[in-house]
Amino acid sequence: MKFDERFLDEIKARLRPSDVIGRTVKLRKQGREFVGLSPFTKERSPSFFVNDDKGQFFDFSSGKNGDLITFLQETERLTFMEAVERLAAEAGVPMPTPDPQSAERDRVRQGLAEWLEQAGAWFQAELRRPVGREARDYLAARGLPEAEWARFGIGYAPAGRTALKDYLVAKGARPGELVEAGLLIAPEDGGAPYDRFRDRIMFPIADGRGRFVSFGGRAMDPKARAKYLNGPETSVFHKGHVLYGMGEARKILGAAPSGESPPLVVVEGYMDAIACHRAGVAAVAPMGTALTEEQMEMLWRLHPEPTLCFDGDRAGRQAAFRAMDRALPILKPGKSFQFSLVEGGKDPDDVLREQGPVALRQQLATTTPFAQALFERERDLEPLDTPERRAGLKGRLRQAAAAIADNDLQQAYRQDLLERYDGLFRKADGEPGARPPWRPQARRNGRWKGPGEAWADAQPPTAQGKAAAGRLAAGLDPAPAALAAYALSRPTVLDDHLEDLFATEGFGEPALCELVREIIRLRLESDHLDSDSLTRHLRSCGFNALLTDIDRAAAKSGAPFLKQDVSLEAANSQWSQAFARLSRLASLDKALDASKGNLRERSDMEAFERLKGERDALRRATREWND
Repeated sequence: MKFDERFLDEIKARLRPSDVIGRTVKLRKQGREFVGLSPFTKERSPSFFVNDDKGQFFDFSSGKNGDLITFLQETERLTFMEAVERLAAEAGVPMPTPDPQSAERDRVRQGLAEWLEQAGAWFQAELRRPVGREARDYLAARGLPEAEWARFGIGYAPAGRTALKDYLVAKGARPGELVEAGLLIAPEDGGAPYDRFRDRIMFPIADGRGRFVSFGGRAMDPKARAKYLNGPETSVFHKGHVLYGMGEARKILGAAPSGESPPLVVVEGYMDAIACHRAGVAAVAPMGTALTEEQMEMLWRLHPEPTLCFDGDRAGRQAAFRAMDRALPILKPGKSFQFSLVEGGKDPDDVLREQGPVALRQQLATTTPFAQALFERERDLEPLDTPERRAGLKGRLRQAAAAIADNDLQQAYRQDLLERYDGLFRKADGEPGARPPWRPQARRNGRWKGPGEAWADAQPPTAQGKAAAGRLAAGLDPAPAALAAYALSRPTVLDDHLEDLFATEGFGEPALCELVREIIRLRLESDHLDSDSLTRHLRSCGFNALLTDIDRAAAKSGAPFLKQDVSLEAANSQWSQAFARLSRLASLDKALDASKGNLRERSDMEAFERLKGERDALRRATREWND
């Protein structure tokens, strides 16, 4: 359902973000904003900000930001509709009334949902009756005790052709409604409808709100044409919009301590999802089809990197490859997948029964990143024993990276995949005829010139990078250069200072502004940023000369945090103190510049001199780091 912007604005106007968010995050007033510890990551220093005037939150530690709706989606795993309904109720704003046609469709869907709920209760009751004895024995053999049946809503559909139909019709249902709900099959010859599920163990399929929308059935007869049978597409059930086990997965993820991100696993079958839940692992399963883009977006609302766990057989590999191809175009910074393969050709249900929950959790925790899995898929597609085949692999890797819509991530993938390619054919160091590890060297006409020409199509320097490099004629101030050098070597030191870094405009050094902005942008878009990858990225953007000047100027600074014998904790503390000092210097310079034209009163002159004295003292202290 789409909402009018005026309706959403009315909700936001009646609720203060700091009040709503403050119920889950301890906030304190800081100027015009509220600040607290991030609800998304573990941190000691607060970097989570809420601005009531703008109606927004911003989390520097994770890079997440948005309005109240986004906050509920991120912290409570709610869908957009669920978050809007929650906030509308709190704000006292009635939900918009749908048009007559939509109201009629909703009425029909509600009626179907009620019959699905009654069918689910009947299936569960049948499992416990004499007719369900063989089904109970089967579940016991699969290691699923009776105490767990109700948790997962498991039931049994008897073998009778119209058993469910007779029960629901006696309750007032019309056969046509039950056909529309997917519970009955209407013969094409116009005969009487009959039960779709017969002699099957039943698994209810629920939507995001926990309402039954369909069922899946596991055949008891080993000769049945379909081992697993799902309900058909209906007005309440769309296979590509639902994931089995989503409700239980939300509960497990929601119970995790604040700041932790337990895994979310995508498995192939109902019993595998149930096995994971019993082991305390959040898991879902698609409806016997490849993951759709909408299902992937649903998963990303719960977890930034869900784990795809497929069987090790040919069918499982093909399912993994299909998921990979569908995911590539919609990957984005901070949103990807991992892959896990259960050992010994088993599935999660087998591991739980044979080895227990600890073993299952350990195996699911062993994952392969998306980029590595993609590379290995292309590498193993054919032998690489000829130049033509090796060139074919390189072309496939380029093509795979090009499928990613996000430009920055596309470039990062291209670099990663081709580095893996280059390493594949590089002999080990020290062997006869070995090539040295590939390193980019001089750049001519937009081409990195290095062994193997591995990055011939690297991007040219950006305009920002060129502009930054052009401002170096006067030389860099050693103090800002020292701060920048340390931040480049240990990017995590910036996490508690990103907001202030915005305001200092390059550590107070104009020549560093563009470089600092690029660092901030990359840090906010990346879950993890190490020194090597940061430096490579900045060099690829044209900041090579500037990085060299930073190193030279920093070496003259005498900054204590750059010394080799200083512990990491002490160096971080010293850097933070120095950054605070330079931030204060920058603000003093601005204040002095702003007040120069307004010195009319004696008090104005005295205030100006006090600010100037404070600034000069800070400058002297910065120059005397060695003391």
